[in-house]
Amino acid sequence: MATYTIPVAVGVLVGVAARLYMLRTDYRQYPTYPHGRIIHIALGVIASLVGAVVIPSILKPDWTAVTFLGLAAQQFREVRNMERNMLQQLDAMELVPRGVSYIEGIAQVFEGRNYLVMFTSLVVTFVAIQASIWWALVAGIVMFFINGRLMSGKLLGQIADVQEGKIGIDGHNLYVDDIYIMNIGLRADQDVILKHGVGVVITPKSAGSLVTIANLGQRQAILHDVSSIHGVYRDSGEPALVPLAKRNMQNGQLGVFLLPEEKDKSKVLTTVRYVPVLDSAVRLPRKANANQQTKGAR
Repeated sequence: MATYTIPVAVGVLVGVAARLYMLRTDYRQYPTYPHGRIIHIALGVIASLVGAVVIPSILKPDWTAVTFLGLAAQQFREVRNMERNMLQQLDAMELVPRGVSYIEGIAQVFEGRNYLVMFTSLVVTFVAIQASIWWALVAGIVMFFINGRLMSGKLLGQIADVQEGKIGIDGHNLYVDDIYIMNIGLRADQDVILKHGVGVVITPKSAGSLVTIANLGQRQAILHDVSSIHGVYRDSGEPALVPLAKRNMQNGQLGVFLLPEEKDKSKVLTTVRYVPVLDSAVRLPRKANANQQTKGAR
């Protein structure tokens, strides 16, 4: 195994660098700095070590060492459960919660990135053994591009048109354009809404995106992201001042009522366009067998 020391070391270093590259602390305030980052960097080191020793273990051969892959996979699943449980507890303290779907997506991402680190170390170590250290570094750069590609999912602006909607109150009913949002009984709450409220209308571009934006988890992600970035003009115990999103049942449009602290409509619209599309909200109704058979019959 001494002949594999340098390739394994290179694989571990590139794997750790890949985890640092994929580590983000953004407006979602997760992972926190510095303790949350330390935890995920440590897990990245473990994933790099596991991935780097796989190829030498197979070539030696030492099949017992390969069984650590199964143990590592189990540990990363536990990481996913840990992230989920922690975020669910923290979500109760949010004025505008993330929602279960958003939390599950975050937990899934952290598990998946450990597997990407493991695969990066495996590839770099294999190339270092079979070719040279320089080709291994080239392979590492290629893996960085691949990881960056796999990290980026779809954004809401790619599947739907986002436009400003007009906030209006008819009697006690709140509307965004012609989409009913909720009933507002107190005049004081109506005045706050008219002064600070921002309306957004989201129009799906396809049948699949229509179902996606109708998902309750995706709607909650929109409300949470805007409130996290621009603040929210409300406090606890004020049910009338809660941002909401409701559908127009006739055409599938989504009306979004927001109360940002910073009432900059252009920035709010940009933020909505950059809301990530949740994996749990993605639907492909055109791929269903029933729709395919209908298409074929025509």
